[in-house]
This record gives sequence, C-alpha cells and structure tokens, in this order.
Amino acid sequence: MSVSPRNAVFLQEMGVGALWTLRHAGAAFATGDGADAVAAGVAAADEGMDAPVAVTPGAPTAPVRPPLPAATVAAPAHAVPDAAAAAHSPARSSSPVHGHTPAQVPASVQAPASEQVSGSAPAPAPLPARHPATSPVVASDDESTAWFDDVPAATPPPPRPRPTQPVQPVTDEAIAAMDWPALQSSVSNCTRCPLAATRRNAVNGRGPEQAAWLAIATGPSALDETEIRPLAGDAGQLLDNMFKAIALKPEADVYVTHLVKCRPATDDGAQRNPTADELTACRPYLDRELALTGATMAMTFGQFAARGLMMGPAARGKVMRYGDLPVVATYHPDDLLARPEDKAKAWGDLCLARTARD
Repeated sequence: MSVSPRNAVFLQEMGVGALWTLRHAGAAFATGDGADAVAAGVAAADEGMDAPVAVTPGAPTAPVRPPLPAATVAAPAHAVPDAAAAAHSPARSSSPVHGHTPAQVPASVQAPASEQVSGSAPAPAPLPARHPATSPVVASDDESTAWFDDVPAATPPPPRPRPTQPVQPVTDEAIAAMDWPALQSSVSNCTRCPLAATRRNAVNGRGPEQAAWLAIATGPSALDETEIRPLAGDAGQLLDNMFKAIALKPEADVYVTHLVKCRPATDDGAQRNPTADELTACRPYLDRELALTGATMAMTFGQFAARGLMMGPAARGKVMRYGDLPVVATYHPDDLLARPEDKAKAWGDLCLARTARD
C-alpha cells in the first residue's frame, strides 16, 4: 500500500506507521478518500478507539489491527454503545467523512478485553511486572533457622517464691526459757551477730543432755563447720582420750560445745578469734546449755577459750570461777597434736580439774 508523504510523516510521529494497514486495498485509495480515511483512523486511534472496524463497500474505513492469532481467546462480544462512544470519542461524534456514516463494529470482530472502551466499567488492573528469576538465597550457618524445629514449646516460668520475712534475732529472755529442741533450732538459725552472714553452718554442742562436765572450746574450725560437730576429727578423738584418762566416760559425762556457735573467719577464710560482740551475742546459748546439762565442772581448751569465758585474764594451773561453776584451763587438742611435749602439762590440768570436781 502507498501512503502520501504527508500522512506517512504523521503516522510515524504517532508511532503507528507500521501497524496501520488495510485489509482491503481497493478503490478507496484510488481517490483522495483513501488518504482521508487513514487520517480519520489516526484521529480515532488518538482518542483510544483502537478496535478494528468492519469495512462497508464503497465507504471509507478506519484502520484496523491485523487479526488476532487463532490461539488467542476472544473477549465476550458486545457492541460499544453509541452514547459511550460519543462521550469518549469526539472523532466518532463528528460529521462523517464525505457524508458517509461510520460503520458499526460487528460482533464477530472484537478488540481484546484490555483494549475495549466502556463509559462505566473501571479500567482493568495492570498485570504484575515480571522479574528475572533469581537463585534462592541460602542462609549461612549463623543465620540458619532450621534449628528452630528442635526448640521445645515454651513452658511458663515457675512461680516466683514469695519473699520470706527475715528471721528476727531471738532475745536473751527467750533463749533462757528454751528446752533442748528449741535451743538447737535457735542456734541453727541464729542471726544475733554478723557471723550469721558468713557461716556455712552453725554448730550445736554434742553429748548427753544431762552431763556433769562441760568441755568448752573457742569456736568451730573449718572441719567442725563442715561436719557440723564440735571438735571433730583427730582433735575430738584426743579430747575423748584425755577424759578417759581421768576415768570419765565422754559419751555419758561430758558435753562439748563452743563459746560461739559459728566459725569466725577473716575475709580470706582464715581462722580468727571471735570479737567481744560475737562472744556477747552467743553467751546466752552457752548459759542455757550450762543450765540444761546441770554441769558442775568445766574445762576450757585453748588460750583464748579461757579468756573468752572469763571475759578477762585467765591462766592455767589454777581453778577459776564462772559464777558458781569451777573452771580449769588447759591446751587445745590441736595444740597438743602439734606439740606433743605439752601433753605432760595438760595431764596436770586434768588432774587439777578432777580434784576440784571431787
């Protein structure tokens, strides 16, 4: 088909020069009507009327697109209302070219659904853009979430324990009225001095509840605290042998205890002597033990034990008095184990105590 240079330039500017072809190139182009028909088709295309129009013999025709491939599914056929076409296409509502009436669109030829014009229906949603396929992203070992499958279902946290009221220090009067079970329980839970915050265990006395003799050391050692037994280990064995040497039965005659029931230690854990306040805080326990046992004779073991009991100077080789109770001081079994040569002096102290008791 031939197109005049003027129309070719016009079609090229519209970007449809290569698409606008006529199905029937006839006598229309033999005259100026053919060129005018092309111009009319361009005007219709500029207004969105892209649907192909059936050709009426002897009349100018609007350009149409090539027929759709057979595999394409045609949209449902319906005629374009004249009113809608008139509202949206000024070209069609104008006077026909050279007095000819524009042809109607036959039902057999329809534009694709995406190109149909409707005065009331909304424009169809655009198709989603296609993106080039990419390889799946594989998480690194640190980002892998496969281990989530092995995580057990979350369990509710256990109920929080109710805060307990701090144990109030027991009074001297309360201690003075205690029996053995109450006294031992009070010692185990004592808060009367700062040693309660550093101890591992409070150490109660051991021996018969009714005892004629009272054996008193300064305070629990690390071993005593661990075994919760006063004068535990080799020291306790030597103590029993010392009493047996003066014809006493340790398990029946001697009650063994400490001036303070908790181990006094330095910040680095070394053994130390108790302070005056610690001795005073624990004294009611010792007095109650003395009253419950009914002891009539006491021996102190270790230099500080004698001074701690007497709250002042103390010496070996003589009988002292703690109230009405006679007291004799001697060496601590640990000292005798370290210096066996002092056992002779300890033997003299034992004999003095036996004599004072009789």
